[in-house]
Amino acid sequence: QHNVTSYVIPAFAIITLEAFAGMWINAFIVCVLCIGWVRKKTLNSNEKILLLLGCSRISYLCFSWLYCSLAISYPNYLYVQPTFQLIVFFQSFSNGSNLWVSACLCVFYCLKIANFRNRFFIYLKVKNDRMVPWLLLGSVISALGIGIIAYDMASTKLSNSYNSTRQGNFSNVFGKMDENFFQIYFIYGFGLVTSFTVVVCSALLLLFSLWRHKCKMQTNSSNSLSMDAHIRAMKSILSFFITYSINFTFLILSIIPSTKGENYVAFLSLLFLNAFPGVHSLILIFSNPKMEKTLKRILSCVKCKVCMRK
Repeated sequence: QHNVTSYVIPAFAIITLEAFAGMWINAFIVCVLCIGWVRKKTLNSNEKILLLLGCSRISYLCFSWLYCSLAISYPNYLYVQPTFQLIVFFQSFSNGSNLWVSACLCVFYCLKIANFRNRFFIYLKVKNDRMVPWLLLGSVISALGIGIIAYDMASTKLSNSYNSTRQGNFSNVFGKMDENFFQIYFIYGFGLVTSFTVVVCSALLLLFSLWRHKCKMQTNSSNSLSMDAHIRAMKSILSFFITYSINFTFLILSIIPSTKGENYVAFLSLLFLNAFPGVHSLILIFSNPKMEKTLKRILSCVKCKVCMRK
């Protein structure tokens, strides 16, 4: 019991820090977009995607932290109806929304920025803004379907799970839901692989287009400001591609039965799965001049108030 407590409590503290930091970061994005929405009375396609992405990540981090908290503090209460089913539903729904909306964002940037002469690509580029609402609607419907299936399976698995709910090692405490719901992960595993494939293809196409355009500008001695903008965009896309790939890897590891007994694998999986929503949202903030300027202004105001108190 001492070994379990000494291992789980620090891990839960780190996960709590990541979850609340990620919620604050995404809440900042949502607030900035909503304030701009009220002022302009409209949202462009990019802002619609970011708004839905921020809301889905706040929801995912909230329910993920709630599950971990109940699994440690009140493990028996976690498996009381309808608490267990509702947490499973909202966590599955928000996680699916997070992954698919992230893929929509990457596709949107690829169509908006990349420059290819293919007729089909040009057609999609012209219809890009009209496609965004339908892509977001499809993402939400897919995530909702996954959540409903997860809720139904939670009802059938609850009786079997209740007797096995005891504190054990780290992977047992945090991995109960994954063990009981391997089938649901298998069902939407195709969706995970599809969204990852979409992200990989879009990111590689966009990086190739930006790199080719950058080489042309170097040859033609174009404006250095335009060159810096392209390099900054490439860094942003590359950072997203790397973080999304690592997140997908740990997501797959978290549902493989052979890794359940490995404490360090379970810890690293939870560590990065809870860190990804905040880390990627920071990348989005610093790649958006408007949000970056707003964040710097808020931080400077906070710093001034702290200095005045001293």
